[in-house]
Amino acid sequence: MPWPSGGATRRRGYHVGNLRAQLLDEARALLESGGIGKLNLRALAARAGIAPGSVYHHYTSKQALLAGLAAEGFGEFEAALRAAATEAAEAPIRATALAYFGFARAQPALYSLMFDPAALAAPEVAAGRDRAFAVIEGAIGNSPNQQERDPDLIHKVALAVWACSHGAASMMLADPTDTEGGLMEDVIQGLEALFRRR
Repeated sequence: MPWPSGGATRRRGYHVGNLRAQLLDEARALLESGGIGKLNLRALAARAGIAPGSVYHHYTSKQALLAGLAAEGFGEFEAALRAAATEAAEAPIRATALAYFGFARAQPALYSLMFDPAALAAPEVAAGRDRAFAVIEGAIGNSPNQQERDPDLIHKVALAVWACSHGAASMMLADPTDTEGGLMEDVIQGLEALFRRR
């Protein structure tokens, strides 16, 4: 929707009870359209059509806003991983890696923010990351061909899947020519071969 002319502000029917959630929605739209550099509290207030003070009541700084957005992203990421692991319990590495790649491809700006070191310094963001990782670890540990393995080894396998998925997702996002997901499939096949029970 274009901005109204004449300096008029866009007003919405915000309610006190859900303003925080609505601010996160607006912040995500700003993030996706302009990146972290374009996202600040004044721009967010202008986009939402509210006074800047209303934003500062919920987020005292840009970093607090980014942390809230990253934590929300990890919540959605965890849900995507959990759904994939549940639907494909027989092939947890493939299922969770596909979900990992799918999330990164669908929401590249949010994904990048989630793994930004400054965002991860916030306790709620780090906790969200740990919960998402726990889904992968649990899915691998519960798979039929991994259940006899030591829990410490399962943890290391999950770390390897997480690290490879993250690295490959970053490479994929940096290469717009990979529209067919060739890198993704190669990495998944490599992980499956590496951790296949002999």
